[in-house]
Amino acid sequence: MPTAPSTATSTRLLSLLSLLQVRRDWPAEQLAYRLGVSDRTVRRDVDRLRELGYPVRTARGPDGGYRLGAGTDLPPLLFDDEQAVALAVALRTAVATGAGVEEAAARALTTVRQVLPARLRQRVDALEVTAAGPPGAGDGVDTGVLLALSAAVRSREEVRFDYAVPGSPADPAETATPPRRVQPHHLVVRSGRWYLVGWAPEPGQWRTYRVDRMTPRVPNGPRFSPRPVPGGDVGAFLEARFKGSASGDAWPCAGEVILGLPAARVAAFAGDGLAEALGPDRTRLRTGSWSWAGLAAGLARFDAEIEVVGPPALRAAFADLSRRAARAAEPLPAEP
Repeated sequence: MPTAPSTATSTRLLSLLSLLQVRRDWPAEQLAYRLGVSDRTVRRDVDRLRELGYPVRTARGPDGGYRLGAGTDLPPLLFDDEQAVALAVALRTAVATGAGVEEAAARALTTVRQVLPARLRQRVDALEVTAAGPPGAGDGVDTGVLLALSAAVRSREEVRFDYAVPGSPADPAETATPPRRVQPHHLVVRSGRWYLVGWAPEPGQWRTYRVDRMTPRVPNGPRFSPRPVPGGDVGAFLEARFKGSASGDAWPCAGEVILGLPAARVAAFAGDGLAEALGPDRTRLRTGSWSWAGLAAGLARFDAEIEVVGPPALRAAFADLSRRAARAAEPLPAEP
């Protein structure tokens, strides 16, 4: 009767299987180097995988090596801790953000969760995601940071963290500041980018932080009693912040114009604006921006005749924009 492999051996077998799934061919020497063992140990581990039913083929050639074959008889795939957590995080994000796969992602997450060890299941269960805005590519975020922040949200513990600000000096001595403190309330994914929404006690304000710029410190701070997010909808709250609105998911500056273009051409670039056809080459557009200057400049990009319906502040912004454009069009003075 074969002896059950030790914990160290089992862990190494899982690592070996993970490596074999990453690329087609692995020279034996490279596998030994990656696993920190001898070539002989690699051969024995390959034999153990074969006994478990994994079709590991021997690759012929000057270097020799191994290949994990594909086929209908392949046993269920195994994942190491990092892979399992990353898969669960990706599935939970897909459930929240949508893309036509919400139901399938939810079922897959349930399946993955059932086979996770208890220690990993608790970490995955702590991850609560809210979606806001359209999907997008976004930036990479450390899974450990996501799980740490999510655990703090769930346990209602204040977090301390360092925050990287773009354009800050590279010398740490010039950027050394006390860690920031926030009572974390929600993790939100918007356009593929992760944000933490929380209450900052010291300024006494709601704040939004990009997770990819956060480096949590340990231990966490004291527990807190959560307060409701303004408006009660964290997704709408974040969208309002991106629009520069102090209250509600609405642009602080909104106006109405008539453009000398077909509605189909306007709607394609109107964002969240409302385009209404008035004729084959006339479109009424109601839209907004964070400032009147920004709204006027955004409307000018349609490169068409513009009739301002209102308000007067938008008409004044166009007048100011035209004066600036006229000055920009003046020729530079001749050099002496």
